[in-house]
Amino acid sequence: MFTSDALFDGKLIIRQEKGGYRFSLDAVLLAELTRVKPCDRVVDLGTGCGVILLILAFRKLGKDLVGLEIQPELATLAKKNVDENAFADRIRIDEMDFRNVPDHLPAESFQLVVSNPPYRKLNTGRINPHGQRAVARHEVTASVADVFEAGKHLLPHGGRLAIIYPATRLDTLMITAHRHGFSPKELTLIHSDTSGSARLVHMECRKGGGEELRIAPPLFIYREDGTYTEAMQAMYRDQGAQEQENGRR
Repeated sequence: MFTSDALFDGKLIIRQEKGGYRFSLDAVLLAELTRVKPCDRVVDLGTGCGVILLILAFRKLGKDLVGLEIQPELATLAKKNVDENAFADRIRIDEMDFRNVPDHLPAESFQLVVSNPPYRKLNTGRINPHGQRAVARHEVTASVADVFEAGKHLLPHGGRLAIIYPATRLDTLMITAHRHGFSPKELTLIHSDTSGSARLVHMECRKGGGEELRIAPPLFIYREDGTYTEAMQAMYRDQGAQEQENGRR
């Protein structure tokens, strides 16, 4: 059984398996916080239902968008989402293990890699009994090191890699980036609210970059009353429609 979930006032519809892996706020944050240039060729490692690329296409960001997904049923679903939202001319979905990109995709063929990778170690926590969720959340088939290894092949010198990851594993993220020849260039700490510590981090890295790192202002998801902050509301807003409305005033 599938559900149809709407973003941007119903202008983007994303079908998901009701009992399978479903995209979370992490994916929206990654799509919205990552700086994407108009000429960028973008590849999403572990694209799931395709939500990150669908948001980028809706926002008219990037030139060519490619999603890699190892799970056949999710790759099929992502292709359906692309077709049903009329983005087949902008997005391509490949069913493949991104750990094998050297065998399938040319070296240095993208300008930007994005990934919301599995972040739970196999020996920590209870593995979800549902296969899709287990693969998406635990390092069953891939790890953050595999993301950087794939990025090293796919990006030229100066190419960028953007990733979202638990704040508690930031040390692992930075060490892994450096080991694979990437330099963290911008870091955003993401808090549930103003009273708690950071829950997630969004980090942009550059292949072969220097050591300077910019710490962006923190992002808070919820207000004290439990509603989204203005920054979060903007991520779900159809900015084009808002601009047209402002122009009529």
